[in-house]
This record gives sequence, structure tokens and C-alpha cells, in this order.
Amino acid sequence: MARKKIKIGMKPPHPGAFLREEVIDELDLSISKAADVLGVRRATLSDLLNERAALSPEMALRIEMAFGLSTETLLRMQAWYDSEAIRSLAGELNVQRYKPKHV
Repeated sequence: MARKKIKIGMKPPHPGAFLREEVIDELDLSISKAADVLGVRRATLSDLLNERAALSPEMALRIEMAFGLSTETLLRMQAWYDSEAIRSLAGELNVQRYKPKHV
């Protein structure tokens, strides 16, 4: 029995957008300064904050160590974002539900 997916219109934010708005902007940090604090290249952080790169587990841990956000929460945000992004492509995939012969 398949459940019908309920849409409530809420799209998950990219973790980079969340970090930019809720951490970097709130602390009035430049990307360069935040990259120094995290020990990463400015370009690496910029790609994340501008939603051109996914949040890696290592970056999530660096953010936890520097700013106190939970690694697990940040990675769940990334997983939620990825899940919604890939679901939007479901109509392009030609895959049928498997039905075993002896059920």
C-alpha cells in the first residue's frame, strides 16, 4: 500500500544559505575571516555559502568546532536538501516498482 506524499510547500534551505544568513552575517564576518577561522580556503567556503557546493562532513565538523552548531544537524540539513533535489528528478527516471512473483 503506497502512501500519497503530502506537499506542504516547504523547500529545505541549502546548508550554505543557512550558514551565510544565520552564522556569517549574524557574526558580521567576511568570508575571508570565516574561512581563516575554519582553516579552509576562501573559495571553498564561498562555494558552500553561495550554494555551489555541498556541505561535507569535515566542513560540518569544522563549523561545529568554530561556531558551536551540531555536525549532525548540519549534515541532516544537507541530506534533506539533497533528498528534495533528487525527488524533483523522479519523473525523468524510468523505474518501475519491483513485484516479486511469489508473494
